[in-house]
Amino acid sequence: MSSRAFTAALACALLGLIASVAAAYVHYQLAVAPGYESFCDVNATLSCTQAYQSVYGRLLGVPVSVLGTGYFAGVLGLLLLGRRLDALASYLLVVALVGLAFVIYLAWATIFVLGTLCLLCLATYAAVVGLFFIAGAAASVPMIDLPSRLSRDLRRLSGSPAALVLCVLVIGATATSAAWFPADSTAAVQTPAERASQTAAQVDAEPPLTDDQKAQIRASFDQLPRLIVPADAPGASVVVVKFNDYMCPPCRQTFDLYKPIKAKWAQQAPGKVQFLTRDFPLEGECNASTPTGSHQASCEAAAAVRMARGAGKSDALEDWLFARQTSLTASIVKEGLQEVAGLSDFDARYPQVLALVKSDAALGASLGVSSTPTFFINGARIAGGMAPRIFDYLIEYELSKTAAPVPVQ
Repeated sequence: MSSRAFTAALACALLGLIASVAAAYVHYQLAVAPGYESFCDVNATLSCTQAYQSVYGRLLGVPVSVLGTGYFAGVLGLLLLGRRLDALASYLLVVALVGLAFVIYLAWATIFVLGTLCLLCLATYAAVVGLFFIAGAAASVPMIDLPSRLSRDLRRLSGSPAALVLCVLVIGATATSAAWFPADSTAAVQTPAERASQTAAQVDAEPPLTDDQKAQIRASFDQLPRLIVPADAPGASVVVVKFNDYMCPPCRQTFDLYKPIKAKWAQQAPGKVQFLTRDFPLEGECNASTPTGSHQASCEAAAAVRMARGAGKSDALEDWLFARQTSLTASIVKEGLQEVAGLSDFDARYPQVLALVKSDAALGASLGVSSTPTFFINGARIAGGMAPRIFDYLIEYELSKTAAPVPVQ
């Protein structure tokens, strides 16, 4: 194996190992800290949480990220200890083929079944594919000769203390991690006080906007095109419309983070700032623009909130649903509607209410919505969430344009 091929293979193994360790850390946090927001949860499409907490996040109860860490650690050990073996590239090709088969399965599951992309997963996929092509190009020993070569090379490596220690460490660490890794906390529910505490901590951690930052925000915001977004908000100077999915992690995050901002403007400018929620479930049953959407209870959740609205319980049900986001099913949604709003006729009303959800989703698609959350602030579209201080300042800025402005600091 040439030095160039060896270096490239080493880089791929390191990339895979780093990504797998990061994935294991994120999965661990998701298991022990309900409500944890991963750095790789960009939106509903780019979401590690959806992948790790799905049935495809574990194999026989062992987190895939832990298996990946052991796999790439083993590849790294093979490269370092077998540097002088003539058949190294061929051994690496066999190992890469095993990894490639697993990667193809996981890629199919996350992309076509779950309808999501996991950034850390993609990094490990790239590492395995890279190893496959590098080893395939460098392999010089025919596969038919590998069994006899393997027997001889194993005897050679077994005489190396370093090889034995490395094997014990890799196998032992992988087995220990798998045994002690906590179960996913899909049933865990945070209390409103716990979520409020987390939200306050996140907001307090943000530094105040500087004058230069505010100027940049105003300049960028003013360049956005203004679209006509139908909204029933008479008398409002600022209308914020959120296209939402109750199974989308960033939707839950913005729901929590922006709640104090909504309360602030309701007190400081009564009736002048209106916040409206539109449905955009990432599920094909009620959203024709996402036929492969993986959020299998999103349509039911959206319909349930509409039903609860008639009983004056929509806000409470939204809170209830977001608190149980990772474990939502159609039956849990119905349970929430009964518990929060006292309504037990979900099935009878569902077809009629679903038509309204479909109407919202169609509106969103016509406005260019393709992911959740997507916000429209007085018609200016902003995909994804934004820092609470920026969100708050944009509302303040829009209010300053009215006849009775709120001074912009």
